Amino acid sequence: MDNKKIVTFGEIMLRLTPPDNLRFNQTKLFRASYGGSEANVAVSLANYGLRSEFVTCVPANRIADACLDDLRSYGVETSHVLRRGQRLGLYYMEEAAAMRSSQVVYDRAGSSFDALQPGQIDWASLFADAAWFHWSGISAAVSASTAEVCAEAIAAARRAGLVVSCDLNYRKNLWQYGKTVQEVLPPLMAQCDFLFGTDDEYEKILGIRLPKFEARDSAYQPDTKGYEAASQQVAERFPLCRGIVFGLRNVLSANHHLISGTLYTGGRLFTSRVYDIDCVVDCVGVGDAFVGGLIYGLAEHAGDMQFALDFGTAACAIKNTVPGDYSQFTVEETAQLARGPVNGRIAR
Repeated sequence: MDNKKIVTFGEIMLRLTPPDNLRFNQTKLFRASYGGSEANVAVSLANYGLRSEFVTCVPANRIADACLDDLRSYGVETSHVLRRGQRLGLYYMEEAAAMRSSQVVYDRAGSSFDALQPGQIDWASLFADAAWFHWSGISAAVSASTAEVCAEAIAAARRAGLVVSCDLNYRKNLWQYGKTVQEVLPPLMAQCDFLFGTDDEYEKILGIRLPKFEARDSAYQPDTKGYEAASQQVAERFPLCRGIVFGLRNVLSANHHLISGTLYTGGRLFTSRVYDIDCVVDCVGVGDAFVGGLIYGLAEHAGDMQFALDFGTAACAIKNTVPGDYSQFTVEETAQLARGPVNGRIAR
């Protein structure tokens, strides 16, 4: 990419998690970490050796300082982050176990990002040395003004000749400002080169029915004809889009997931292997790891779409093995999983 950077935009929050799978009412302590979909993608890309910059709005206080220090420790650039407003958003997460689902409580209303307005970010300066811009549906869901900022950013990125990608990231609890996801996202998606999402997100936002991914082991064969037909429907609706990705997951229990993915581009559907993950450590951020891996593959191996999908799916799978929102793996580790056997043996 000639050392041009990939820019991601969204909200980063402080995550507070009870230790040892405790419930909220049981704990007197919380583990602190940071995360947010687009920041997670930026960290993945930095781990892969690419220039990545995350842009957001956070307050000018010590907690936000610590958050930005954490991002910079991974090599993520933060020079265009706005410092204004009163607070960093929070979310509390009660971790899943066996048949018990995760519980998330958001405390982000009135955050610095929530109050962000069009005209406050200098997109022309930010994109001057960039090649790619990535955003997600979460940013458009936070408030009416942040949805307008997304539209502003996409328009500026297209004027600057950047590749634009979107992770649909539908979160029903965030759409509270009087407009529906079906009203807001499709016009923005229409300006994107690549779309990433799960089967249920495409169904919810676009009304497109996808096949059911019902894998119970790694030998499962997805319905490729069904995914190809669904991809074609998306492509017909958004003719500017060059690549449509479906992330596929079947959750057998909190600790046992099966994942795969498809990529439709140039009139052809690519499919990945099915990963059987029977010891999930933390599934938060696995979709972001998928997106980060795919962006790496698409940017650095533009002529090899199968590699891009395989790398992204491997990145998604291996993220399940570490706690926190961020993926912690290198290109070499991820590529080794993408092309090799899954055995978990000691590397020495």
